Amino acid sequence: MRIFTKLLISGTFCICPLLSAAQNAAQDSNPRFGGPDAVESQLEEDRLTWNERRNQWKDKYGFGVSFDYTSVVLTANETFSDSTGMGGIARLYGAWDLVGEGAGALVWKFEHRHAYGDTSPFDFSLGQMGYVGLQEPPFNDSDFRTQNLYWRQRMNGGRSTLIAGVLDVTDYVDAFAMASPWLHFMNFAFSTGSAAIGLPNDAAVGVAYGTMLNDNIYVFGGITDTNGDPSRPFEGFDNFFSDNEYFKSVEIGWTTSQDRIIFDNTHLTLWHKDRQDELGVAGGWGMAFSYSRYLNENYMPFIRGAYADEGGSLLQKSLSVGMGRQMEAFSGLLGIGVNWGEPNEDTFGPGLSDQYAVEAFYRIPLGKRFAVTADVQYIKDPALNPDESSLWMMNGRLRFAF
Repeated sequence: MRIFTKLLISGTFCICPLLSAAQNAAQDSNPRFGGPDAVESQLEEDRLTWNERRNQWKDKYGFGVSFDYTSVVLTANETFSDSTGMGGIARLYGAWDLVGEGAGALVWKFEHRHAYGDTSPFDFSLGQMGYVGLQEPPFNDSDFRTQNLYWRQRMNGGRSTLIAGVLDVTDYVDAFAMASPWLHFMNFAFSTGSAAIGLPNDAAVGVAYGTMLNDNIYVFGGITDTNGDPSRPFEGFDNFFSDNEYFKSVEIGWTTSQDRIIFDNTHLTLWHKDRQDELGVAGGWGMAFSYSRYLNENYMPFIRGAYADEGGSLLQKSLSVGMGRQMEAFSGLLGIGVNWGEPNEDTFGPGLSDQYAVEAFYRIPLGKRFAVTADVQYIKDPALNPDESSLWMMNGRLRFAF
């Protein structure tokens, strides 16, 4: 009973279902690269919540700004000590078109991340379940932070985009329409790199560039500092030019058209990460593959996999399959996924068992500003918890935006 009470208190707030996101993308006169958590993608969704004045700011002056608050609770039937991991994030984010009617813009995102109690959602999987993975990885207790602060420049009639400054590489590396921990799956195995990319720290100073090679094929690449610190983001500029420890990625992909690049997408991502000497994290490389299609504006099947050779990733091999379905009842979104993962032996040592995870979530909008998500997971053979052959999780998430 206590689990379900907490679930109702801390489910998930989201604004729009997947269908409206596709409609917005198709109507956008400036299609963009990047995933659903990229600031400008989120702003386009949030326009449904804006009052007339804020819509006028965007239309007349190119100035868009939003605020949201998301709350998460994770629970498991068997844990080492704490039976729950809970936390929240407040975000203020926006973009200001300053050059050429949307060609050049300043983009920002500032956050406050906090736990409710002793265990954050970020710490729950490894620390309390022994599962080599992360649940809701942004939901830690790192307090105030700068997540994004960069310049975005569109070129070639919007067919090419350059971003430079303080970046979040998960906005563009191995992007996937159902990868948002604010809106979709909670298990990181269904997000960036299927948990098998050695990602750099957040607030990574760097540059990335994407362009359409023709109507269907695109390429996107970037290089960032690996040692970012969201509490001191400007130190990353010194790190970038002095430490020379970089995360590099290049992605080549196919889409039905640029305005559906996040929905109808097949891509291969290659990455390389330099050794982080101060942290003692090994360098490495790897690749990720993703296929997804949005069928009849209603179904999204997907297949995603990844391989890592060292690099500090959670998994060294990972494969995920699943589907999202836009439900007519309550305009909700149902997502189901299955993952197989082999822990990275360079990160956790040899001899660990393979893991399996099954996740299902249902997200229901409650008006324009609120949404609630209920989530259930079954985890088999958590690699760092040999005493348990399986675990069950009942999770919830709430999101409010205005």
